[in-house]
Amino acid sequence: MLMAMIENIYETMNLRITETAFELHLRKIYPTRNILSMRETETISGQDCLDVQKKTDGSVNIIGEVATDPVASWMIQSAQVASKFTLFTHHAKTFPDLVTALRNSMLRAGVFKDEKTAEEQVVQVLNFDIHLVKDFRGRRYIERVTECIPVEDKNEYTFDHRSEKTLEGKFDKFFDNATHYFTKSTDKKLYIYRNILENIDGEYVMTNPITNQNIKEMRNNMDESDIEGFDQFIERNWGVRLKTTVQVNAEVEKTTRRGRPRKTEI
Repeated sequence: MLMAMIENIYETMNLRITETAFELHLRKIYPTRNILSMRETETISGQDCLDVQKKTDGSVNIIGEVATDPVASWMIQSAQVASKFTLFTHHAKTFPDLVTALRNSMLRAGVFKDEKTAEEQVVQVLNFDIHLVKDFRGRRYIERVTECIPVEDKNEYTFDHRSEKTLEGKFDKFFDNATHYFTKSTDKKLYIYRNILENIDGEYVMTNPITNQNIKEMRNNMDESDIEGFDQFIERNWGVRLKTTVQVNAEVEKTTRRGRPRKTEI
């Protein structure tokens, strides 16, 4: 599937491939694309390959398979800097298993020492998980497409104790803040996930809408024709009507004209 996804990436985007063993062979499948493939050797590490790729004007980084702890570290690095997005494969069975496996790999690789910090970095780079399965009949299909939604850390502390007149009331407000603090320290929820698409009884069903942030990022990286088709897709499946670029520009121009001071003739 990873090979087939390359066909839907704009040809203007340069592809940078990092593999532990050459398996994708994308330069043979797509000979007209700007593709640079690298793999580690006995004398050149995968980290060195990744450092070189950062300087080659790449748009998309592809990690063949995240099967070891160092490769997981490469994936996080490539997703955070030097590319528009990163594609990789993994063999996790569920989305929480994927997050846990990548977090543990980061800890074992020595990149992070704290579990929460490592998990937070993993969640920040995971946008969508396309999960494929192979049933006992040998049929392969997409079981679900899952979106990862990082949970923003909101300040829920209050200063209501200052308005309390009694000592008992002040203690109650203090314990409310203490409860919020210990909840964040011991059971902090870093992400939520929900299925965008599911295979139900052999048919694909759109279950939950994509978040506004991801819709915005996706539209910013599309040309005009794809934006129009994408907006129609969202409206058809989730009933959300988005403003086109022409409409937005018209509103901006109208606002600018309305706020522009009138010229006075002398």
